[in-house]
Amino acid sequence: MTLKSFVAAAALVAVMVPAAQAQTSQADVLTIMKSSFKERGIAKLDRLDQNELQKQCSEYSTRPMPAPMKAALEKAALDDVKYPADGRFLGDWKVGERIAQSGVGLQFSDNEKTVNGGNCYACHQISKEEISYGNIGPTLYQYGKLRGNTVEIQRYTWARIWNAHAFNACNIMPRYGAAGILSEEQIRHVMALLLDPASPVNR
Repeated sequence: MTLKSFVAAAALVAVMVPAAQAQTSQADVLTIMKSSFKERGIAKLDRLDQNELQKQCSEYSTRPMPAPMKAALEKAALDDVKYPADGRFLGDWKVGERIAQSGVGLQFSDNEKTVNGGNCYACHQISKEEISYGNIGPTLYQYGKLRGNTVEIQRYTWARIWNAHAFNACNIMPRYGAAGILSEEQIRHVMALLLDPASPVNR
């Protein structure tokens, strides 16, 4: 073997070994994760089980997802949105504000009777009066004032809250309706917070 061919072979092995290790770690990652967590209260290990969309987003976390796949995942999420059967999209914005402020629910320290909050301020600015908010998501201040309150906007906003993956397959916003975090009535109240002209969001 010449020095040139030896160097080429060594380089090939150097590329192949990390690739094989990566495949092994991907195959074992769920087992490792589950061994690192313990069930406590209502927090069960099945929370680590991914649906098909989450599996694909994990698979493409370090590289671009093919556009047709992304479009198909978003369409499936949008098709799964359950709009209110009675056609009533808006509730009480005052209740919606309390839901947006609340971060309780679905934690090991809660129980099955705990009423979940939306914890919306953790990621968004919503009302001008609240000075403590996150900026992971876009500001929602004056959401309805800027967009209006048409049926089309109501359906769009409902779908975003129900399952934001319908508009961006691998975004990190919770699937409030699809995952059963908020009830239909709670989503109505949050909708009113965003769209009711009387809400502090739109003043």
